[in-house]
Amino acid sequence: MEKLIEQIKQGKIWPFPGGVHPPQQKSQSTQSAIARLALPERLVVPLKQHIGANGKLIVAKGQHVLKGQALSKPSSNWSVPVHAPTSGLIADICPMPSAHPSALPELSVIMTPDGKDTWCELSPVHDTSSLTHDELVDIIHQRGIAGMGGAGFPTYVKADSRKKIEYLIVNAVECEPYISADDMLMREHATGIVAGIKLMQQILNPALTIIGIEDNKPEAIAAMQTACANNDTIIVQTVPTVYPSGGEKQLIKLLTGKEVPSGCIPADIGMLVHNVGTLYAINQAVHEGKPLIERVITVTGNTIHQPGNVWALLGTEVKHLLDSQGFSPVPQQRVVMGGPMMGFTLPTVRIGVVKTSNCILAPDHNELAEPGAEKACIRCSACADACPASLLPQQLQWFAKAKEYDKLNEHHLFDCIECGACAYVCPSEIPLVQYYRVAKAEIKEQQAEQIKAERAKQRFEARKERLEREQAARQNRHKRKPASKSTDEKQKVADALARVKGKSEQRDEQSAVATAIARAKAKQQDNQSVANNNIAPDNSDIAIERAARKEQARKYKEQRAAQERSDNSTAKPAADNDKKAAVAAAIARAKAKKAAQAQQADDTVDTNTDVKEQAPADDKKAAVAAAIARAKAKKAAQATEQQTADENSKPAADDKKAAVAAAIARAKAKKAAQAQQADDTVDTNTDVKEQAPVDDKKAAVDADPEQTANSQTAEDKKKAAVAAAIARAKAKKLQKQGND
Repeated sequence: MEKLIEQIKQGKIWPFPGGVHPPQQKSQSTQSAIARLALPERLVVPLKQHIGANGKLIVAKGQHVLKGQALSKPSSNWSVPVHAPTSGLIADICPMPSAHPSALPELSVIMTPDGKDTWCELSPVHDTSSLTHDELVDIIHQRGIAGMGGAGFPTYVKADSRKKIEYLIVNAVECEPYISADDMLMREHATGIVAGIKLMQQILNPALTIIGIEDNKPEAIAAMQTACANNDTIIVQTVPTVYPSGGEKQLIKLLTGKEVPSGCIPADIGMLVHNVGTLYAINQAVHEGKPLIERVITVTGNTIHQPGNVWALLGTEVKHLLDSQGFSPVPQQRVVMGGPMMGFTLPTVRIGVVKTSNCILAPDHNELAEPGAEKACIRCSACADACPASLLPQQLQWFAKAKEYDKLNEHHLFDCIECGACAYVCPSEIPLVQYYRVAKAEIKEQQAEQIKAERAKQRFEARKERLEREQAARQNRHKRKPASKSTDEKQKVADALARVKGKSEQRDEQSAVATAIARAKAKQQDNQSVANNNIAPDNSDIAIERAARKEQARKYKEQRAAQERSDNSTAKPAADNDKKAAVAAAIARAKAKKAAQAQQADDTVDTNTDVKEQAPADDKKAAVAAAIARAKAKKAAQATEQQTADENSKPAADDKKAAVAAAIARAKAKKAAQAQQADDTVDTNTDVKEQAPVDDKKAAVDADPEQTANSQTAEDKKKAAVAAAIARAKAKKLQKQGND
């Protein structure tokens, strides 16, 4: 770096590619000092006079403001406030045509000056050494300082650079024809410009400050050299007059030999560039406390009788500037804001000047001829040779016409500084710069839409996540949290679960053992059948049915027992009486039979009259007992029929069970009757004879109460009838014997 500094101090210049040499036409406006105009009738102050966002309006319609009072305040990044250029009344706040080639409306404050030009309270700083870096940057920000060389970049952003700045470059080239505002400012206010340079040195602490001035401004060069005579850190460097040597990147190349890469800014390579007008405004803001409310503007052209430079309040209408300098319009008069190379034609002269306005040009038709009709490109490459940014203007124009924005970005459209050198040398009179400006605006609009869409997407996703969180929170809020259990309760639950699990495992184990035993028994039976070569018949189905019948009978008996227990107290004595009657009848029949046998034996041996008298008595007793038995049996049959009717109202499942149980009971009763019949033929013992009916009755009762009652009633009737007949026969025989 020391070697580079030595080269710079020796006056070495590194030329940049391209460039043109249009007529300068600067002498017309440098013949007189900078004039100060009278107050205009109204001021149109746009809220946006820089690159960045608008400030927030802090005044209202009808409000009276003082000179230097803030009309807006910063509201976001790259936002710079604007101030009242003079004291007066705010007549209106509405959109007005902007100082832009499109003249699109911008929100503006319309002021009516009161003529007093009363300043608000100012806060000048005399000892700047006591101010910190942030304090100086804040003063620059609040005083509304923005780049006055044409771009309008907020100065506080440059001043607050966090990157190391090695070279501070002061742009005093002013290379465009007709413009001499910076030239006259350096001639008359060189000391103030140097004071602003020192403030930037305090903020940035660069290694070297270089002031670049074109060699066609000898008076300005001399004034600046005089102001910097005692400062070794500031060098005044003269550069050749080549357009556009005043471009930021071109000036850095001229003075240091370094190039700013595509897509980068000078701060990326340790450079920072400021215009002389901006540095003078910084001096005014810090040392005098004045915000940026005026600037030097060149008013020139063949239709201006008094061309020169004036101090114009920001917001002064172009018409007022022209009239103040003796404007004599011609038919189809053009008024250009800026120079002939980079300026643009105004759609109306009722537009207020802004911080970036440096020239108002009013030429006649001979001075600045109307451009001819656009012709086809002849591919002469003159535009490429003149381009100071080493671009390909012809291809960029093709892509711009076809709206191939990706191709434009690939060919570095935004490296174009819109100097107009390509259009100046084009023999086909193609307005190349106009194509580039439109394409840049469309690309920026497209990018803004993409950013807007992305932000909308992010807001939608954030809202969706928020709604999901709120829904989950509402659901969790309605859920009842389980009460916390103590350690003992948790242990009890664990022990209970362990016991249940143990029982389940034990049952599974027992079931597994039973299954294994059954399989072993089945296997053993199969082995025995094979060993005997005699396969036993498979009676498993019959066994299953038999087991089912037994189970049904058992259940039926249990149901009957429960039913009998629930019956009222009158039913039980009736059943007991029926049973006793049956037993009594059986005993009576046995006694009658025994008496008959005894009587038969006595007929042949004993004719005793006592026996004769006793036999009729026994026969009478037997007849009485038989009658009693028949009555009881009839009563039991009626009770049984009533019970059967009650049971018929039970569900079908009970009827089925009852039918099965009745069948089983009938089979048992039949089997018991057969056994009793065999015993009657073999054994004549009275005890056995008496016991058989009782056993038959018990079997019948155990099998089926209904069937047993019916069969018992019929049998008792039959036996009673037989016994009665035998008794009558015996009585008749005894009577006959007695008569004989």
